[in-house]
Amino acid sequence: MEKQLSFNRTLTLLPVVLFGLAYMAPMTVFSTYGVAAEASQGMLPAAYLVALIAMMFTAYSYGQMVKAYPVAGSAYTYTQKSMNPHIGFLVGWVVLTDYLFLPMINFLVAGIYLSVAFPTIPTWIWVLLFISAITVINLLGIKLTTNINALLISYQFLVIILFLILSFKGLAEGMGTGTLLSMQPFYSPDVSYSYVLAGSAILCLSFLGFDSVTTLSEETIDAKKTIPKAVSLIALIGGCMFIFVSYVGYLVHPKYTFSDPDSAAFEIAQYIGGTLFSSMFLAGMIVLCFASALSSHASVSRLLFAMGRDSVLPKRIFGHLNPQFNTPIYNIIIVGIFSLSALFIDLVTAASFINFGALVAFTFVNLSVIFHYFIRQKKRSPREAFRFFVLPLIGSMFNIWLWTNLNVNSLLLGLIWGTIGLVYLMYLTSMFRKNPPEMNFEDKEYSVESDVSAS
Repeated sequence: MEKQLSFNRTLTLLPVVLFGLAYMAPMTVFSTYGVAAEASQGMLPAAYLVALIAMMFTAYSYGQMVKAYPVAGSAYTYTQKSMNPHIGFLVGWVVLTDYLFLPMINFLVAGIYLSVAFPTIPTWIWVLLFISAITVINLLGIKLTTNINALLISYQFLVIILFLILSFKGLAEGMGTGTLLSMQPFYSPDVSYSYVLAGSAILCLSFLGFDSVTTLSEETIDAKKTIPKAVSLIALIGGCMFIFVSYVGYLVHPKYTFSDPDSAAFEIAQYIGGTLFSSMFLAGMIVLCFASALSSHASVSRLLFAMGRDSVLPKRIFGHLNPQFNTPIYNIIIVGIFSLSALFIDLVTAASFINFGALVAFTFVNLSVIFHYFIRQKKRSPREAFRFFVLPLIGSMFNIWLWTNLNVNSLLLGLIWGTIGLVYLMYLTSMFRKNPPEMNFEDKEYSVESDVSAS
């Protein structure tokens, strides 16, 4: 006899927000600092501001869709239910590039940093240790994951606070611009705003995290209220922090060219704090990778679960929950195995996949609001038209605008992956003669069948 299993609803607003901030990784402002500063010609705070505006529109749309479908599928589910099952499948397929490659990137970056700190130990050993630890923690349940994330976020905030204190001290001593107030990072007649947009196309990916918490909808108490609040708070807190830190970074180091853009923030950390702080900063970057990998690994396993539960992917594997820990153990292990690609793939290739997948997801979530509320439910009073048509339309246009600023590699690799998904969809639906399997939303709780015998 098969037993009905479902996720346990244990999460409240605070742990959900912490989960999203950990996924976003507060110190990610430093990991992209040099590259984005060069792309935006030094106007990094302005680029973050544009990205934040775009993300707040998208965060609003995520919140609206969570109210309609408080389940684990995120952009895949919203598009499938609101627009079209075939389009929903393709969106879910493309979003996999975002979710699958983010944990792998964190493993790769952590291995690189640790091999620099401990040059006698090969990078691949650190990568394997990270993958093993993250996989085991996620297998043991989401509650443990969120508790560990709270500790990891605390250290990241500590490093950021020390960075700001040392920067203010340096500015008081005449370092950099020698002032606390400057409009230069936000407006410069010598810099075209096309550079700001180019920087924003990179930086919007720093906001990945506010959307990840929608995959926790089935594990959150009163998800229809909690998740929308969490989504907006995560985007706003993260965006304001990114703008402020990059602003202070500009003041203390106004030059936007670096000997190595990938490690520009570490160069600034040494400049303002010497060896001791640079060591703490290095430790913070390792913590960043661990926290982000922990959250992103949990998220992608739940996206795979939603697709498996729909039988879009083999249900016995991807739609399975462990009866003891209530976690999708097969998916967690599969993601761990996929992350082994960190042993041979490079950061540029992985980042290209993430760029493409993230902006496609953001665009279609905005469009889903229009299709679900404005078109299907006919919510068209002046106030409803503003909420369910104007706002999400602006959000989708912002994301399409940023999407056109992606580099050629991002677009090419994304289109190749999307084509593979289209071929699989054609096979799955007998050349579109039938719809992909869909989830049943009739029940109040969304349970799955597990291959476990009832006692």
